[in-house]
Amino acid sequence: MSNILELTSEIENKTSEIYKKIEGAIPKIEWLTLAPYIYEINKLKKEKGVTILAHNYQAPEIYYGVADIVGDSLGLAIDGDKVKTDKILMCGVHFMAETAKIMSPEKTIILPDFSAGCSLAESITAEDVKKLKKDNPGIPVVTYVNTSADVKAETDICCTSANAVKIIESLNVDKVIFLPDEYLAKYVASKTNVKIISWKGKCEVHEQFTDREIIELRKKYPNLKVVSHPECPPDVIKASDYTGSTGSMINYVKNTDAKDIFLVTECSMSDNIQIENPNINFVKPCNLCPHMKKITLQGILKSLKEENNFVEIDTKIIQKARGAIERMIAVGR
Repeated sequence: MSNILELTSEIENKTSEIYKKIEGAIPKIEWLTLAPYIYEINKLKKEKGVTILAHNYQAPEIYYGVADIVGDSLGLAIDGDKVKTDKILMCGVHFMAETAKIMSPEKTIILPDFSAGCSLAESITAEDVKKLKKDNPGIPVVTYVNTSADVKAETDICCTSANAVKIIESLNVDKVIFLPDEYLAKYVASKTNVKIISWKGKCEVHEQFTDREIIELRKKYPNLKVVSHPECPPDVIKASDYTGSTGSMINYVKNTDAKDIFLVTECSMSDNIQIENPNINFVKPCNLCPHMKKITLQGILKSLKEENNFVEIDTKIIQKARGAIERMIAVGR
């Protein structure tokens, strides 16, 4: 956006409570450049009847500054279907906006930047799934929600990282095709006797972590608790104290007595959790998701003003994909 918004005393006053919440994560000098956009977005979303959803990996100025609902991708889509507004702006990546559209086909779904993709979702296509089904006739397809609408439409049932084992075992079969995350598939395989036919997809954020990092950090922080996501490589999971979905990771932090924690996931999630848990030292390194970071306050404001970047999905795809999600929900999240 070419026009830089200026800070006024009115804007500073009206955004002061937000800054009190996140001042530990954002320096004052940076906040002064962000506050005008936060003020304008919060004003405009009310005028235009737009609900803003933000994923856990969004930066604090979005997560705490403008979002109405925050959470994981499936939770956002389900909660988005319950809101009273008929317009939703998704602060997340493309497959998340698609999932919101699948769950709320009558609503207008806005994605500020259509180039905000996902290495995992883009690792597989609907044609890939069709070929897998042809090569493995009669084997049910279980697909991670971190996939495109087209892939979900070729799926028997979806799953999350939290309920993948539960979903697979609910099918009462000896073998499943599990897509597309190779590391999540290995994690699930370690928790069930069901044989897993997997794909070679990976999350470019989580695959970068190594057990060597954890070993070195434990030398510096003897009482360190390491909390990882199951999209991480097996050696990282083995070196962790706890592994779980983003929601499970958040709950672990809330209920732990640990003083030092290493969250093996995206940087902004650590920032957002630290704001809620200021007495815990969140040890880094962490890895940024380049796709999530394409969602900015400037881009959000531009989309609100221009009312563009609407997510459109073929009705037949929506119906098939929604069926896979609803079958998962019926089993339990």
